[in-house]
Parts: sequence; structure tokens; C-alpha cells
Amino acid sequence: MPTPRDWRPAYARRLRITDFVVLVGVVFGAQVIWFGTGNVEVAIRADYRVTELSYWYFSTALVLAWMMVLHLIDSRSHRVVGTGMDEYKRVVDASFRLFGFIAIFAFLLQVDVARGFLLISLPAGVVALVIERWMWRQWLIRKRRRGEYSARVLLVGSEQSVSHIAAELTRTPQAGYSVVGACVPTGRIADVIPGTAIPIMGNVNTIDRALLVTGADTVAVTSTDDLPASKVKQISWQLESGRQHLVLAPSIIDIAGPRLHTRPVAGLPLIHVETPRFSGGQRLVKRMVDLVASVLGVIVISPILAALAVTVRLSSSGPVLFRQKRVGLRGREFTMLKFRSMVENAEEILPDLLAEQRDAGNEVLFKMKNDPRVTPVGRFMRKFSLDELPQLFNVIGGSMSLVGPRPPLPSEVEQYADHVHRRFLAKPGITGLWQVSGRSALSWEDSVRLDLSYVENWSLLGDIVILAKTARAAVAPGATAF
Repeated sequence: MPTPRDWRPAYARRLRITDFVVLVGVVFGAQVIWFGTGNVEVAIRADYRVTELSYWYFSTALVLAWMMVLHLIDSRSHRVVGTGMDEYKRVVDASFRLFGFIAIFAFLLQVDVARGFLLISLPAGVVALVIERWMWRQWLIRKRRRGEYSARVLLVGSEQSVSHIAAELTRTPQAGYSVVGACVPTGRIADVIPGTAIPIMGNVNTIDRALLVTGADTVAVTSTDDLPASKVKQISWQLESGRQHLVLAPSIIDIAGPRLHTRPVAGLPLIHVETPRFSGGQRLVKRMVDLVASVLGVIVISPILAALAVTVRLSSSGPVLFRQKRVGLRGREFTMLKFRSMVENAEEILPDLLAEQRDAGNEVLFKMKNDPRVTPVGRFMRKFSLDELPQLFNVIGGSMSLVGPRPPLPSEVEQYADHVHRRFLAKPGITGLWQVSGRSALSWEDSVRLDLSYVENWSLLGDIVILAKTARAAVAPGATAF
């Protein structure tokens, strides 16, 4: 198992090697596809003279330049690999910047580069690099779930904040943070944080000794309530440059993307949190994507829809479609469509089941792992989320979106606290963060947190990622995250 000292450079080195192999294959492959294997030249027209350069040299320079921009934009940094979209964004951004520079360079210096060659290289290279990085990420996630290739974290702060942050990091091992100890104000050595197995390594004045004992390479400050104003700065001074890292975990959570800005003001690194904005342009883009994708989806899967409709109709008595009132955008009710997966009198049986011991769901959402109302065909459809396919017609009609918060029942809305109503700022979705993060296994607080996080941090790229995760989970339940 690699030690905390060597996993980062070793992983970056592997990325460099595979990036190079991918780019060589893509660029020289595009050259062969466009020109064949002959020796074709690039014409450079300057000072009324024409200089010719072999495309073999030009392709070699393109590969090296592509490798350089991937390095300069820190696409292989341990801070971005393994989780989140930042790694993919940097790869795409670096690639488009490079080709934009090449286009400007070719125009200014009158270099006749074949457009077809570039039009093949750019999209093929971006797709190949993202796939290659995704494959490495799957390997890294498997390692991290076994406790390898992760930062060894020492938490510093109050017991409550340490416990909260530890729970979040433990819930997502693919993020690459393994908690190995904690320093809290009480400093009860040989004790553990209540409700966890995290050993207490002392108080905030024994961080250097705790780092040595635990082998931690990252200090995460979870709260500053019990720390003197200068203590965080002292902690940073104690860390070994390049090997040990300091992380500040603010109490605000589920806020990301363009809403967070760090601005130095009078020497203070202030974190500014912008209020969420829902522009007309964003809503138009989301609606157009929903409409085009759902119409195409219905056309493509129409044979599956027809087969499921016939199967439901012949397998049990009752209508093919199940219609239910749900609450959507701005709190307005709408009728949600699903293939009927339960017996015809399912709603009449529900009050009796509410009194029974449930093995899924939470205090607001009713779920049962072995719900007796579900038919055999319905159980199969639910396993692969096929019963939800008719909701594509809700999307076409405008009452739902492909991705969004969970559409609640009116009876559930009656139990909402005031802040939960913010989920109605967006249309409910066929899928969402709640579905790809645990569904019925989530607590009510986690379900609300994920929905509000989606509403306040919406992005088109985020929707694409959620749809990819949903498709993967539907085809292979329990599959590795994207």
C-alpha cells in the first residue's frame, strides 16, 4: 500500500503516461485518417515566402503542447482527482484553450492547418481524455474504499463539529479523506469522539505530536470557536511544506460552484456566499434540454413503453398508468404518471401499513423493502426504475424536469418546515441528487439537504452527471459513482 508520502506523485505520473498515450493515439490517428500515411506538409506563409513543415512534426508539437496545458492548468493535481467535476472541467477547458490558441496563431502567422484535422483531433481528444480519466477514477475509488490512496486527516475543533465532519467524510470515502484522529478542547487522550471510533489525540496544543503519532498529512479545522485567533496560522506554520496540508471546513454546507468566492479583504480571507440566482436564460436552457431529450427518449423507447403497458395490463387487474397528485414548481399540484406497479387498491391498504414496522424510508417518506402491495411485474419494474418512464410525458407537458428535487405528496408537504419549501423553486425531477445518493436509505434531513443543494447550485453539467449516474445505477444497481 502506498504511503501518504508517495501516492500523489505516483498517481500524477500514471496520469501523465496515459494522457500521453491517449493523445499520441488521437492526434496521429486523426492525421492518418485525414491525410493517410504519406508525408504531407503544413504551409506557413510569411513575408511572401512559403515554408513547409511536415505534419508529423506538427502533430508531435500538438501532442507536447496538449500535455503542457494539461499540466499548467493542474488537471493532475491531487486536489481535483478522484471526486467532483473539476478534473473533467480542467481537461475540457485546457483542450479548448489550446485549440483556440492554435486557431489564432494560424490566422496571424498565415499557417494553413487543415481544419478537418483539427476538427477530428479536438473532440476525439477531449472524449478520449475524459474516458481515460474516468477509468482511472474508478480504479482510485476502489482503492479509496479500501482505505488506500487517501489523505490521512487529523480533525481539529469542537467534539460536535469533529463528529459532524467525520460522518460526512466517512459517508463518501471516494472523496479521499480518511480520518485518523482528532484534537479537541478537552484533549482526553485514550478516549474517542462520542458516536465514532475516532481516537482523541490531545488538545489543540498537541497537533504536532498528533501528526507524528497518526502519520496524518492533512489537518482539517472543523470549527474555530475554541481556537485563539492566531492558532490557525500557527497550525499552518507547523505543517511540512509540500507534504502536509491545511483544510478549513466552514459550517456552511451544500453551497458550491459560482456562489462561493474567496476574497482577501484587509488581509482576511473572507468567504462570500452569493444568493442563488435563477435567470430566465437558465430556465430556458433547462426547459429546452428537457423537451428535446424527453421527446427523443419517448421515440427511442416507444417499443419498451408499449411492451411494459401490455405486460402491466395482462399481469393484474387495474389501469396501466398510476396517476397521483404531487406538488411541483411554486407549490402547484400536478398529476404525476407512472406505470402501475401495485395492486389496484394499494391506496386503501396504505393506512394499515403505516401502523406496521417499516424497514426503509424515514419519518416523512413512506417506504417498505418488501411492500406487499407491489405486484411481481411491479417489483421487476421498480428494480430498474422502469415504472417511472411515463414521467417523460410529465416532462414534455412541463410539470416536471428530467432532473430536480423529489416530487412530494401533498400530505408530505403539510409536514414541511418553512425552509424546506425552497425546493419548490425548481421543477421536480424524474431523478435527482436524492435518487443517486441513497433514495430510501436517506434520512429526512439528508433528503432535504440534497434537494436544497440541487436547487441552490443548479448547473447544466450537474444535470448531465446526475443523468449519467442514474442510468448507470438503473442498469447496474450499486455501481461505482461517476
